[in-house]
Amino acid sequence: MVDLLKSREEIDRIDQQILSLFEERMDIAKNVAEYKISVGKKVYDKQREEEKLSKLGSMASNTFNEQAVEELFTQIMAISRKLQYTLVQSGNITESFSAVEKLPISPNTKVVFFGQEGTYTQQCMEDYFGTEINSYNELTFRKVMEAVKEGKADYGVLPIENSSTGGITDIYDLLVEYDNCIVGEHVVKIENALLGLEGATIENLKKVYSHPQPLMQCAKFLEEHDYIQKKEFASTAASAMKVKEDGDLTQAAIGSRKAAQCYGLQILKDSINSDQTNCTRFIIIANQKIFIEDANKVSICFELPHKSGTLYNMLSHFIYNNLNMVKIESRPINGKKFEYRFFVDVEGNLKDAGVINALRGIKEEASTLRVLGNIKTE
Repeated sequence: MVDLLKSREEIDRIDQQILSLFEERMDIAKNVAEYKISVGKKVYDKQREEEKLSKLGSMASNTFNEQAVEELFTQIMAISRKLQYTLVQSGNITESFSAVEKLPISPNTKVVFFGQEGTYTQQCMEDYFGTEINSYNELTFRKVMEAVKEGKADYGVLPIENSSTGGITDIYDLLVEYDNCIVGEHVVKIENALLGLEGATIENLKKVYSHPQPLMQCAKFLEEHDYIQKKEFASTAASAMKVKEDGDLTQAAIGSRKAAQCYGLQILKDSINSDQTNCTRFIIIANQKIFIEDANKVSICFELPHKSGTLYNMLSHFIYNNLNMVKIESRPINGKKFEYRFFVDVEGNLKDAGVINALRGIKEEASTLRVLGNIKTE
């Protein structure tokens, strides 16, 4: 019968040998890093690592060990690279960003927001910037992005995520397409109301108009009143305007109290969203790569080779540098079948050594990497 205690003692002895050899290997890795630095060679040598993994795997005694050896040495080499990245001083992609004490805002500041007057985006803008600014609206996400990129507006305000329905995918795609930077964010509590003309009643409604997001957020109410036909529209405010202009007592809109005030509608029923804690996160964008000095959240996006384990390897840079990841979102890459671009938020500041080191490693190992911004969370 196998002696468990003796087996454990043998494993402890072997583990000590492995530890000793691992530390010896890491010391040599420092020498490799010094050489690469001196000749300007990149830390990550994909071809060399793939050849080495194949050779080590072929030396294993069986199929299970072959796969295990490749996995083990993949991690050992990844750890070795992380050590080398701490020694490399070049390739810092955060250098193009400038820290500011606070965002430059004055009565002459021009801000463009998505949607019409009465939207939650306008409410977010007023919460964030106040009302002593020049502001105007655009009716599409793209036009807001274009206005900021072309300098027609100093800042833009766009919704990016709802606590009930998740991320707004169009915004993520546009962040990649346009070289604007996220410089701030603001969270607005969403309290959707059913808005109608004076004299309208819920029982007599036939159609309700709103943006797709509020329609989803109010799904439970609409299911309970399934005789009302759902109609997607450009925004909550545009829906309210339509109801007002059409003058049809059988039509209603889902929108904010502000929209009701703006367009002279009555609130047929307040707070109809399914989740009473429902909130929307809005981003503030600019065409300058700036961040507030005490910013504490970094947003990035990257693309990966279509290969097993690559996402794990990218995320391991956050773990190794003690960075807390607070969000990850994926979007398909146009023109590449079943390949994805990842959007990640981590706690930290672009001046932090750990952030710089993690981004340096991801930049070298990912297909592409872009820093979208560094903001101070509320």
